[in-house]
Amino acid sequence: MIKKLLTILLISITGLSYAQNKIVVFQSDFGVKDGAVSAMKGVATGVSADLKLYDLTHEIPAYNIWEASYRLYQTVNYWPAGTVFVSVVDPGVGTARKSVVLKTKTGQYIVTPDNGTLTLIAESLGIAEIRQIDEARNRRKGSEKSYTFHGRDVYAYTAARLAAGVITYEQVGPELPKQVVKIPYQKALLENGTLKGTIDILDIQYGNLWTNIGDDLVKQMGVKVGDTLHMVIYQNGEKKFEGDAPYSDTFGEVAKGKPLAYMNSLMQLSFALNQGSFADIYKIGSGSDWSVVVSKK
Repeated sequence: MIKKLLTILLISITGLSYAQNKIVVFQSDFGVKDGAVSAMKGVATGVSADLKLYDLTHEIPAYNIWEASYRLYQTVNYWPAGTVFVSVVDPGVGTARKSVVLKTKTGQYIVTPDNGTLTLIAESLGIAEIRQIDEARNRRKGSEKSYTFHGRDVYAYTAARLAAGVITYEQVGPELPKQVVKIPYQKALLENGTLKGTIDILDIQYGNLWTNIGDDLVKQMGVKVGDTLHMVIYQNGEKKFEGDAPYSDTFGEVAKGKPLAYMNSLMQLSFALNQGSFADIYKIGSGSDWSVVVSKK
């Protein structure tokens, strides 16, 4: 009996420690031209001055839930278990969409509206548990009449309390089924010798196109450095671009301004112009409505 009680206590302590590394990482579409981001950090600091507060990005295009989902997918796995993320891209603020905290199978926490933001994290890291925020307990005092800044009043406040150990994960609120609102998109696949996928995101500084087609599928298709890949890019099923690019290890393998295909830092097939913006020149965007079909010539 004593051994059983000690085991339960050890599991409880371990679970609680995951939420007590005191790290909070913020993401939003607010930009930093006004005080919104600072207000969220102020609320978090008010919960505990010992918290370590970081930014993922605040330059998500306004209302772009897909990009919020992608930036979490790109980043969360590199942070230690127990890190609490706040993601606020919330065009439905104040509506009936759920406010949740998802715990990944790798031990990180995401505090966000359940509006599609969790699409890629749920698929890549898995859902260990998901809880709806109980706003009667986890809402900044005096903010009950505010309906348009849940990032400050609910999400930053709840995240800080969780990261600081003021509350346990169980005290966030009631447990929900392990499912989230998902944005539909073209999954990466190899079909009849052709690769299909989504242009997940732009490498925004340079205008490169990052797809969700992993190096495993590229290898399965038998692509080698020096091969020419033929790509057709669609937006909502309408063809926007068609062309060829050599599959290369580095940008310097092609002349300035010429196209290439390569593996990005996440080991996913990408397309670029050497020292030029593929996205700008060919008017290509990214997101769930942008798809690509790739074949070997």
